[in-house]
Amino acid sequence: MKELSIFVDEAGDFGDYEKHNPYYIVTMVFHDQSEEIDEEISVLNRNLEILKYGNNQAVHTEPLIRREYPYEAYLPNERRAIFSKLYYFALHCGIKYKSFIFYKSEYENQFKLEARMAREISQFIRNNLEFFQSFDNVILYYDNGQHELNRILNTVLATELVDYDVRKVVPSEYKLFQVADLFCTLELLEQKMNNKSLSKSELILFHSARDLKKDFLKGMHKKRFE
Repeated sequence: MKELSIFVDEAGDFGDYEKHNPYYIVTMVFHDQSEEIDEEISVLNRNLEILKYGNNQAVHTEPLIRREYPYEAYLPNERRAIFSKLYYFALHCGIKYKSFIFYKSEYENQFKLEARMAREISQFIRNNLEFFQSFDNVILYYDNGQHELNRILNTVLATELVDYDVRKVVPSEYKLFQVADLFCTLELLEQKMNNKSLSKSELILFHSARDLKKDFLKGMHKKRFE
């Protein structure tokens, strides 16, 4: 049986537009289960253990960047190393991803934003229906962090695909869910970079917009679902 796993994470919320929170981003990571990643996971776990970051802990990239719990005691170079290990793990895995970026200022209210999200995700699936239909089973992995997005995802998949399964994610148990978080954060950083609004915490970790683009964004773009 040929199976496709879809790991979903989001950045932003469905609240009103605010200058410091202008985006809503949904990222989907696609993994053909026939593409083994056990060795890559083992390498990542060993690398994180060397950095004194246990492999039973999930890497959460936004608090990592902001030096929030559980990263308060880590120096900038240590936090960047953790970020980089997850990043290179993602590059070595046989995965693709798709991010949907929405500018909240373009929508009068939450309902119009939700409707646009549903349309864009539906259209993406329709445009790539041959790919999705090549699998016997599609499994959606999401942590149910936002019930609005959970509802949209299930409505779209139920409409566009004949059959799919849903599994609630415990982030520490799924490295590819952590990759969805990573790519979602990097897509957000790219938007902020383009608008020259990278924060002090982000510049401490990534040094400059040029380095962010060279060291992380360029490689990530090669994983985009085309």
